[in-house]
Amino acid sequence: MKFEKIFLIIYFVLVNNNAYAYIDPGTGGILLQALLGIVAAIGAYITLFWRKFKNFVNRIFKIKKKD
Repeated sequence: MKFEKIFLIIYFVLVNNNAYAYIDPGTGGILLQALLGIVAAIGAYITLFWRKFKNFVNRIFKIKKKD
């Protein structure tokens, strides 16, 4: 069973057919939106982590905010 799976994977990797496909104009927009979404998610994660880190440090040193 494993041999058959490995053989099929190797076969499909080595046998090369041309797809004659193209990338339509909408694909660029989708890729850009995905990239911007990833950047926004990373930024939000870093912001939340930074707030938790600051609160942790403030609790350790008991630093109080000045009003």
